[in-house]
Amino acid sequence: MNRASKYIIFAGFFVLAACAKKQPPVSNIVPVNLYKVVPKKVLYYDNYPATTNALSQVSLLAQVQGYITGIYFKEGSHIKKGDKLYEIDRRIYQANYDAAVANLKVADGNLTQAQQDADRYEYLNSYNAVAKQLYDHAVIALQNAKNQVKAAEEAVKSAKASLAYAIITAPFDGTIGLSQVKLGNFVTPGTTVLNTISTDDPMAVDFVINEKQLPRFEKLEKNKAGSIDSLFTLLLPDNTLYPHNGKISVIDRAVDPQTGSITVRLVFSNPEYFLRAGMSCVVRVHNQDLAPQLVLPGKAVVEQMGEYFVFTAKDSVITTKEDSSKGQPGKKSLVASQKKVVIGQTIGGNVIIKSGINAGDRIVVDGVQSLHDGVPITTANKLPPSGGGRGGK
Repeated sequence: MNRASKYIIFAGFFVLAACAKKQPPVSNIVPVNLYKVVPKKVLYYDNYPATTNALSQVSLLAQVQGYITGIYFKEGSHIKKGDKLYEIDRRIYQANYDAAVANLKVADGNLTQAQQDADRYEYLNSYNAVAKQLYDHAVIALQNAKNQVKAAEEAVKSAKASLAYAIITAPFDGTIGLSQVKLGNFVTPGTTVLNTISTDDPMAVDFVINEKQLPRFEKLEKNKAGSIDSLFTLLLPDNTLYPHNGKISVIDRAVDPQTGSITVRLVFSNPEYFLRAGMSCVVRVHNQDLAPQLVLPGKAVVEQMGEYFVFTAKDSVITTKEDSSKGQPGKKSLVASQKKVVIGQTIGGNVIIKSGINAGDRIVVDGVQSLHDGVPITTANKLPPSGGGRGGK
């Protein structure tokens, strides 16, 4: 190696050493913003997906066969109990009824004649003026005539019922659906569904709760928790608030052992018929816990594998190797401490914390994504607010 090469290598080392001196030391302290937890009263609702259901619903079936000769309602309209809905061809049933009435009259006439004959033979028999056999035949004929009258009366009832079944009427007040048959269709008794009617005022709203919440709703059902205005409200599918409040009607008889859930039924008045059976909606249950709650910005909560965590700022003393070698005490600093929490209701951009932290704790709200348990943190450098919402690391 010549002298010129040695000078070049030496100069290169000098330049590298000069650059290394200019680079600032890398800091492992993470800048964050903190939020001090202060209990406060909050108003919120527990939301439950729900479905509207009719308290009563029935499918209209034909009970006699024949052709549809009349439809007397508007599909999807509100109807009253007893309203005429359908008519099946009545001519054959009217004829059968008329024939049954005529047969009854004949049977009544035969009974009158048999009664007269029996009375006459009974009188003669009392004086031994008639053969015993004729008297016995007269008594038997009278009994047969009475039986014929009873049979004719039953035939009239049956014919009358068939005639009445040819007219289908509403069994209760409610809303009627789309007709499943049209004029001229042939219907068969017991198999042809004509339409469906469901009650519409009041309307049931069913939702499912966890079995752990059952005692709370049992207390609400018995009204032991006191009366709160707007305890049960309803959000419609378009996210508008239904104008009437509900009340608990019934809690299902048993918990589903497969899911650990049970159905609760509310009842809402429905005078304007806004609610229809089968609607998807959201039941809101007014918060009854009037005690102050611990509320955090939702962005401070981290979700990991279905569990939720926050980072608190913990005072600590950090001793470096240099401090140890010089026998000097460590420096006071803040470190991030991960805490598992149980979250409650979300209120806008905030979330209620049920357990895991205490009032007065300092919670990291910005810079969470750069943290892990035990990392030194600082609030010296203000961070811009990060986006809201809970996220996984």
